[in-house]
Amino acid sequence: MVYYDKNGDEHYNIISAIHKSLRDSDGDAACYWIQRMLVGGEDPRYLARRMLRFASEDIGPADNNALLLANQVFDAVERIGMPECDIFLFQLALYLAKAPKNNITYKISQQTKADIAKYGNLGVPLVIRNAPTQMMKDLNYGE
Repeated sequence: MVYYDKNGDEHYNIISAIHKSLRDSDGDAACYWIQRMLVGGEDPRYLARRMLRFASEDIGPADNNALLLANQVFDAVERIGMPECDIFLFQLALYLAKAPKNNITYKISQQTKADIAKYGNLGVPLVIRNAPTQMMKDLNYGE
């Protein structure tokens, strides 16, 4: 009997353990926590979705193949389902754990949200506006 509460603290504790294991390049630990969630009845699509996000948030441009593989695994999990799809999740976890990490995309996401909250709707500078008409060119669009 495995303790796992799909709608409670243990759910969030274990998904955090997966994320931190991947971030620390510990694929074996990530696979253990994934299996705990699966045995506890977690929807494998949830795990695939979280690792898809991880591929972009924590690996990003350090390994562009991580996002491609994560997306393929997500699709495979949806097509195959349990119990066979667990192997896809483990393969992805091992890949993500070993991949180089770069969280620049996450930082950009956070910074651009903060900029929009702080500055609101800034106008597009004339120099980078499209100028398909003569009137727009006369107004210095696209210069």
